[in-house]
Amino acid sequence: MAASTAVLEPSEYRPSEDEEFMNERQLEYFRKKLTGWKDDILRESRETVGHLQTETENHADIADRASSETDRSLELRTRDRQRKLISKIDEALRRIDDGTYGYCEETGEPIGVGRLDARPIATLSLEAQERHERRERVHRDD
Repeated sequence: MAASTAVLEPSEYRPSEDEEFMNERQLEYFRKKLTGWKDDILRESRETVGHLQTETENHADIADRASSETDRSLELRTRDRQRKLISKIDEALRRIDDGTYGYCEETGEPIGVGRLDARPIATLSLEAQERHERRERVHRDD
């Protein structure tokens, strides 16, 4: 019988707080998660471009035309947000490569695997993020 330490498929593995933080397995998990996310966004963007190119019809009814333009505008805003997200994903992949991934940019402390699993582009620990958001609220109210 094989050894009890079976190799899990990437989809079966979940990082744990019990492991050494940002070990090779965790880094590979987050690299795959980030590249998969980026690939999905790029695929959706290509579909959007194709859809926008095929939907160049003129609507006789002004309400239909307005609705179509609103949909197109919303789609383009969504794609712009996703373009910015791709930039953040690329930054996270660079941090994996240079060994700084998973550590808070403000404090240098580990961000935590739970937070990174939920938001793999996170650059701040939960506490630092909360402080940042409180400062934003205070300055916004000024």
